[in-house]
Amino acid sequence: MSTQSFGEPAVQVLEQQDLDQTLPDTPSPRRRKIKRKTWQTIVWFAALILITAVVLYPLVWLLFSTFKPNAEFGQNPGLLPNNPTIDNYFKVLEGIAGIPLWKFFWNSFVLATLAVIGTVFSSALAAYAFSRVQFKGLGVLFAAMIGTLLLPFHVVIIPQYLLFNNLGMVDTFWPLVLPKFLATEAFFVFLLVQFMRQMPRDMDEAARIDGAGHLRIFWAIILPLIKPALITCAIFSFIWAWNDFLGPLIYLTSPENYPLPIALRLYNDQTSTSDYGATVTASFLALVPILLFFIVFQRFLVDGVATQGLKG
Repeated sequence: MSTQSFGEPAVQVLEQQDLDQTLPDTPSPRRRKIKRKTWQTIVWFAALILITAVVLYPLVWLLFSTFKPNAEFGQNPGLLPNNPTIDNYFKVLEGIAGIPLWKFFWNSFVLATLAVIGTVFSSALAAYAFSRVQFKGLGVLFAAMIGTLLLPFHVVIIPQYLLFNNLGMVDTFWPLVLPKFLATEAFFVFLLVQFMRQMPRDMDEAARIDGAGHLRIFWAIILPLIKPALITCAIFSFIWAWNDFLGPLIYLTSPENYPLPIALRLYNDQTSTSDYGATVTASFLALVPILLFFIVFQRFLVDGVATQGLKG
């Protein structure tokens, strides 16, 4: 009995080893799952690369089109130019109507920079008042501010123009810059309000015990904590101000005050035939600052749009 009991397991082990050697390798469920995930990852990456190529194609086409001669635009709608040339860049750098290109760049830079400073600072102050200060009529004023988001810009064009015309500010940068310092951008105010409301009020109470007022709390406590949201507001404000066409078209009449969006129109209006090569080249050069600004600050977009404050 004992000899047979000790011998049977050994024989079974040997038979199992011989059976494993004769049977082909079959993938385990875990290995099949890993292979499936690998193929899914490859498919996802391929789809993302395809979507990225489709999205970036207009920008790539714009870049290569800057090297096309003016007569080739109607004959070659493809990506690569048949006869590459850099004459478009020399033509654009010479300027328009005796005004150099850097002047239009400077006007756009001044307008966009002042718009960023005014929008960020005034929106932060208004958001602090709505979110951290209790005063009579708070709900009504906040609802009125949100209601301006539903008001089309074209409704207030004529009243605003009459106001600035009576103040003698037409054909200056004041009509385009002054409203930015008055917290007229309700979208940014709402964004910062939602960000500030998620912060614990214990910090405010501790600061008041130490003798700090609203201005000190806003400057030393709130502003450092809402940095991602402020950078998000700065990015969108810069892009909107840089690309603004309707505002400068209404208030600016002197060519030396034109920003880039208005200057681009001159390439099509100064002659009876449109200069497509110069227009495309100037458009690409106008797009470069926005791309650089977005690339530098894009990592802050997710934090700002998520509007996640501190958890108490």
